[in-house]
Amino acid sequence: MKVTDLPKHWEQQKEPVELTHNYNLRLPLEDAARVAALAELYPGRSESDILNDMVAAALDDLTSQGLLKEKLDKQNG
Repeated sequence: MKVTDLPKHWEQQKEPVELTHNYNLRLPLEDAARVAALAELYPGRSESDILNDMVAAALDDLTSQGLLKEKLDKQNG
């Protein structure tokens, strides 16, 4: 999924996601305000949901460009 596809995704019904690892994320105040604003625009999504989707979309984008895929293939190979 691309970052630009996220608003459409957030308008759809939320699907359960299995979380396997927690991260403590410190954001600059301006970015935290943007995440809070997105959560207000999409009331069915929490700030954590928004951040999870944004990270997943960024990782998908990196993988599709081959940058991350090559490194992961080497590690798992």
